[in-house]
Amino acid sequence: MTSDRTTDVRAGIVLEWITIAWMIVEVVGSIVTAMGARSVSLLAFGLDSLVELASAGVLIWRLRAEFAGGNEEETESVEHRAAGLVGWSLLLLAAYIVIDAGWALWHHDTPRTSPFGMLIAGAAFVIMPVLVMYKRRVANRIGSAALRADAAEGVVCAYMAATLLVGLVLRSAFGWWWADPVAALALVVFIVHEGREAVLESRGEGEGA
Repeated sequence: MTSDRTTDVRAGIVLEWITIAWMIVEVVGSIVTAMGARSVSLLAFGLDSLVELASAGVLIWRLRAEFAGGNEEETESVEHRAAGLVGWSLLLLAAYIVIDAGWALWHHDTPRTSPFGMLIAGAAFVIMPVLVMYKRRVANRIGSAALRADAAEGVVCAYMAATLLVGLVLRSAFGWWWADPVAALALVVFIVHEGREAVLESRGEGEGA
């Protein structure tokens, strides 16, 4: 690798380690809070964070393979597998959200108010766009579909945080029990789009291929 590319790959690895650190906070905070509040959208947010945590691990695997001096064919193989894993994890998450939110709407499950959930969502809404911006820059410089897909997951996370925050506020302020699962369902179209794109890129068919 050239020195510039080495620097970019190293920067990508650092960004993924930062992502892992924050995702651990999101996963633990949102899932534990969701269990207590019986919130579908907060649980979906926590599970998305879990997917992103796994995705960051996959990206470290991909970037370290190149940083260690793997040849172009090996790096491309790891790249495609990484993009595919990220994409399928998003599609599985979308399926889970549809099932869980549909169940909550059918049974009129009423979640409790969650101030800590609002705090987690607000922090994610601030942090994730910054990580996405830097990941996209590195992805474009090194031509990594997997890193672009991982950045897309960051966009999903920021969008989920905003939607979750709106749902939690509406539920808290007006008692709209249905705002929580509806907020979760609002995320599905975007998640499916990004997951499909990542899978296509893993096959060399996506927009970024």
